[in-house]
Amino acid sequence: MKLLTHEIGSLAKPSFRVKSLRKIKLSDSDIEEAKTWANFLEIEEKKELIDLLKKREKFNNEEKERIIYFSSLLAIRLLEKAGLDLVYDGEQHRIEMYEHPIKNIGGFEFKGHVRSFNNKFYKRASCIDKPTLLRNYHDEEFLRIKSIAKKEIKIPITGAYTLVDWSYDEYFLKEIKPGEENIKDKKREARKEFLISMAKNIIYPVIKSLLDKGAKYIQIDEPAATTKKDEIDLFIMTMRESIGDLKNKAFFSTHICFSDYSLLFPRIKELEGILNEIHFEYANRDTRELGTKGDKRKGYEILEKFKDTKFIVGLGVIDVHTDFIEPPELVRDRILYALDIIGDPERIYIAPDCGLRTRTWKVAFEKLKNMVEGKTLAEKEARI
Repeated sequence: MKLLTHEIGSLAKPSFRVKSLRKIKLSDSDIEEAKTWANFLEIEEKKELIDLLKKREKFNNEEKERIIYFSSLLAIRLLEKAGLDLVYDGEQHRIEMYEHPIKNIGGFEFKGHVRSFNNKFYKRASCIDKPTLLRNYHDEEFLRIKSIAKKEIKIPITGAYTLVDWSYDEYFLKEIKPGEENIKDKKREARKEFLISMAKNIIYPVIKSLLDKGAKYIQIDEPAATTKKDEIDLFIMTMRESIGDLKNKAFFSTHICFSDYSLLFPRIKELEGILNEIHFEYANRDTRELGTKGDKRKGYEILEKFKDTKFIVGLGVIDVHTDFIEPPELVRDRILYALDIIGDPERIYIAPDCGLRTRTWKVAFEKLKNMVEGKTLAEKEARI
């Protein structure tokens, strides 16, 4: 038995992909960067990629599709070369985690851009009618990645709670008038109806279609899950409705980041038998000092709450918001500390805190490579 490693969704998109799709002329440095990574990752189709990029501008739709294919291929090979067990392409087929699904759901109307983090923005939409699934929007992406990857694939999807929380509601709230009696209860019921509609009619069929096409690992991203402490019950209800009778037909994990995770306990235990893995960020809150005692591993205090659960712990050991390259020995000590608390190595999966889209590929690769080396050191130390 060894400790399994995986990514958590996003990677930065290469400049040749971004500029080509935005109709910006490629520079010599864009082409040179593509050549450097294609050489490093030993891409067999390197000549086709470089010949394609030398056109520099005015790419037609077929050429743009080929450019997305190459950005996906390079991203997958990057994760494979870093040594991860489960891989993905870092959202190379998507705009970002909110806009991509909403564009494929009827009943929404985009209103404009809002800031999500630092200089990152997403286009926020309003629900103006009953949500309907226009197409299973992850199928094509999954099949493309499946045809490329040499390792097992994990597909991240944005969960119903986050899609609802990040949207305006002009449909489910429309019957509620300002100042009427019991307005707080009525708003909560409308919110509940919105969540159930998204979980049952959108997320469930999207997951089912992925499983029908061979997906084995599904990550449900819910960064909004712990942003409203009086809605933890609604988040849990939404997750149950999203997975439904598909539990045990795949490995289901959820990723929640940068919030107060203690709000989830003890109710999160209601998802035992439905979710396999719960993944949080930890390294972001931790010290950079070596050591396996609590005073050095302050970012991992919440692990105590997992001791009496049955979940696999998705253990973030890489801080995604800094260019600091965690040495393997620091990763090792973070894992050993978690092993000491959780006890069972089969209940710990190793990953970065979150997606690495804010880091360059060079930094992301070095961090992931050291993560895998640190995992190997921990296995030797713990004799796993």
